[in-house]
Amino acid sequence: MDRICISAGSDLIKSDLGITNQTMGYIFGIFAVGYALFQIPSGWIADKYGPRKALSWIVISWSSLTALTGAAWNAVSMLVVRFLFGVGEAGAFPGATKAFYRWIPAKERGMANGIFHSGARAGAAMSLFLLPFLIRLAGWRMTFLITGLLGLVWVAIWIWWYRDNPGQKKNVSLAELEYIEAGITETSEISARLSLGQILTSSNMLLMMFQYIASNITFFISFTWLLPYLVSQWGTGAEIYAPVPLIFGMAAQWFSGWLATLLYSGGWMIRSRKIPAIAGFSLAVVGLLLITLIPGTTALSFTLLFSVAVFGVEMTISPSWSLCMDIGGENSGTVSAAMNMLGNIGSAVSAIVFPFFVSSVTIPYLVKATGTANSFFIFAALMNILAVVAWLLIRPGSKIGALSPEKVRRRVIAFIIILTVVTLGVMLYKFKIN
Repeated sequence: MDRICISAGSDLIKSDLGITNQTMGYIFGIFAVGYALFQIPSGWIADKYGPRKALSWIVISWSSLTALTGAAWNAVSMLVVRFLFGVGEAGAFPGATKAFYRWIPAKERGMANGIFHSGARAGAAMSLFLLPFLIRLAGWRMTFLITGLLGLVWVAIWIWWYRDNPGQKKNVSLAELEYIEAGITETSEISARLSLGQILTSSNMLLMMFQYIASNITFFISFTWLLPYLVSQWGTGAEIYAPVPLIFGMAAQWFSGWLATLLYSGGWMIRSRKIPAIAGFSLAVVGLLLITLIPGTTALSFTLLFSVAVFGVEMTISPSWSLCMDIGGENSGTVSAAMNMLGNIGSAVSAIVFPFFVSSVTIPYLVKATGTANSFFIFAALMNILAVVAWLLIRPGSKIGALSPEKVRRRVIAFIIILTVVTLGVMLYKFKIN
């Protein structure tokens, strides 16, 4: 809800603060930059202090900044608040991943991740129905305050209910505790032999980071530009279709989690991670390309085709986060944060370049005129094809060769430099919009 609020109120925000479409793209994107850059520090906090404390701090932080979004008075103040909001929310999924690692046996992580991540889609879909009504009733500023306060209610329930270890909960029986611990032990050997630096600079993790970039480039449009794009292309009333891809995404999360669990229970640990992801990215490519190939689409037909693409990329979420737990072990908070960090660089790129593709990018023989997002969808389809290749190369559970501390240090420094250059390049490039 806190993420989608700004999309639901984007037209009023642009009007009240005198913000252009491209500046709004930067406001959408700068959240993802803050969110991405603070993933690893937030994941480290979850690993060090436990998810009970970490998620309490995190939700208090982002809920306060959600409320403060309603106090923005110009584009600069909005950029600052949304960047800090991204920083505050950065540890949410890594903190939850660490909680899952401590509570969920390996064979059940696919389904558990599917259920968990579907909550973000359900909340966003519900918000696209409810928030426009709330904005009309109370104004966009008050809406940010209301949604921010809801997070503080969650914190109170979380502190009362959750414990970092199953053994600390009075209503966990000895049989259940033994079942959980045995399930966690299935993957703990892998992580015990690896240093964090080796995991983060391994080929497996680099491929995981790339495929998550591809996933977020496609999906993040649902959180940012989809609603205003529907209205700009098909007029007022088309916004009613904006929640549909998120509902498809929620269904994909459950289906992918069920499929991963089924495969894992059949003794196919590696296939339980690979098959849902490869099938999902392949389906996303089909949906994205059909959008560009079918002439004269209506708002409904466009939404359904985009929903197919969203269903596909959302199938990749459960295996991605489950694999991070498999290879991360006690470092799963930090490992998943690294993947999510790169993925949200993809989100930032998506939010910033989308209006530029619509207004200025054509592709010979494929997209001959501007004014639609077809060129962007072809770009996203290409990224998803490369993500299929990445999953074909990923080796879940394979040993990572020993590296000297100096070599690991050099790889990490090179990784940070490349990431910084790419991020600053996208943020500082002056996109010319016709």
